[in-house]
Formats: sequence, C-alpha cells, structure tokens
Amino acid sequence: MAAIFGLDAYAPQEIAARVAAVGVAKAQLPLATQALLGVLAGAFIGIGALLYTLVASDASLGVAVSRLLGGLVFSIGLVLVVVAGAELFTGNNLIVMAWASGRIGTAALLANWAVVCLANLVGAAGLALFAWLAGHGGLDGGAVGRTAVRIASAKAELPLVEAFFRGVLCNVLVCMAVWMALAGRSVVDKVVAVVFPVTAFVAAGFEHSIANLYFFPLALLLGAPLGATDIAGNLLPVLAGNIVGGSVLVAGVYWLVYLRPGAAAPGADAGG
Repeated sequence: MAAIFGLDAYAPQEIAARVAAVGVAKAQLPLATQALLGVLAGAFIGIGALLYTLVASDASLGVAVSRLLGGLVFSIGLVLVVVAGAELFTGNNLIVMAWASGRIGTAALLANWAVVCLANLVGAAGLALFAWLAGHGGLDGGAVGRTAVRIASAKAELPLVEAFFRGVLCNVLVCMAVWMALAGRSVVDKVVAVVFPVTAFVAAGFEHSIANLYFFPLALLLGAPLGATDIAGNLLPVLAGNIVGGSVLVAGVYWLVYLRPGAAAPGADAGG
C-alpha cells in the first residue's frame, strides 16, 4: 500500500510556530471582523452551556455521569469555534506567544482581548435572551430553568480565590484544546483534540468566563435574585484566572520551550 503523506499531526515545535502566526493574524483582523467573530464565539459557547444545563437538569443521572455527559455536550461550543471559525477570548490568550516573540505590540494584544471579550458578552447574552424567549427554561416542567438559576447562583457564591483558581485550571485545558486542534490537519483531528480537554474542565467544575456570560444573563431573565456585585464577584476573578491559565501556563510555557532565543531547533519533536 502506498504511503499517505500530509495527514500526520504537526509536531509540537510546528504547533508553536503556527500558534504565533495565528496570533499575529488575529491581532491584525479589522475591528468589525474581530467583533462579529467574537459575537459568534460567545453564541457558540452559549450553545454548549445550554446543552450542559439540559443534561444537568436530569435528576436521574448520577453526579459523575451528569458531569461527564455535560462536559461532552458542552464541547460543541469550542468545536464550533475551532472548526467553523470564531474569536474566543479564552482561546485568544494564546496570542501572548506572538507578543512574546515581538511580532505584535502590547496595544494590539490588549485591544484584541478587549474587543473579543465584549463581543463574546454580546453573543453569549444574546443567546441567553433567545433561549429565554423560546421558553427553553420551561422544558421538563421547568426543571431546566431551575437548574440554570441554580448553576448561576452557585457560581456567584464561589469564594474569590476559589473562582480564580478554577479559572486558571479551566483555561489551561481550553488553551491546550486549541493548541492540540492546531496540531490536526482534518476536521476529525480538531474535534477529537477539543472534546477531551473541554469535557475534563467541565466535569471537574472549573470556571469559563465566557460560559458564565451566558449563565448569568439567563438566570437573571429567569428571575434569579442576583445583583451586579454577585456577578462581578465571579466574573472578575474568573477572567483573571483564565488569563493566567492561558497566557502564562500555556502560551508562556510553550514560548519558553520552543520560541525563545536558543530554544529547541525548528522541526524538533519534543512530543515523547
């Protein structure tokens, strides 16, 4: 049988170069493009959160099964972002690799994060509004709506330090999912790369800032007694944790390993 070339995964050194190049391209996108793709990403993650809520509302499932199945269906959000194309704040923390290499400036990095995060908010909150208008919370005799309120209320009650470190751990896994997706050459490669890390962070109960931008608006629409302080007490530490997890523990570490001056030679495969 003839050998098939060009279907093998990119080596880690090659992934690092691709992530840096993608980071440059993302930072240079026109403002309107960044914003529109950011809205899509927020809605995509909202779809994952919507499906997670549906699974979590089934009281017949055990805790472990509910969390694992919920994580599996939630992964559709990042699959849509990676395969269909969208700008997600948490994944864009990897742009730090381009910044650390001196290929983009600090202003371009922060501008991308600000525009994309705000656009993600519009997309996620917009989906929450559509779900509310569609009566999604009324499914299963209202159990889905009660579960959505319970999820948001539990997030608002998290201690600040706990919320921060749940955010750190979440975005380590999200950025590893994006990193591994860039190793693939086919849609199947990318889907498989995304599903396992995303299922893991959801099942473990870690905190994703953009998913929370869906949960909180939906809970408010359903009548949850949450104030601005309650919501900010979750979102601010989770955002900070997501940035540390993605920018420092993934992008920063891989930049030191592969892209810093004197790092591994191009083409080196340190994958094992």
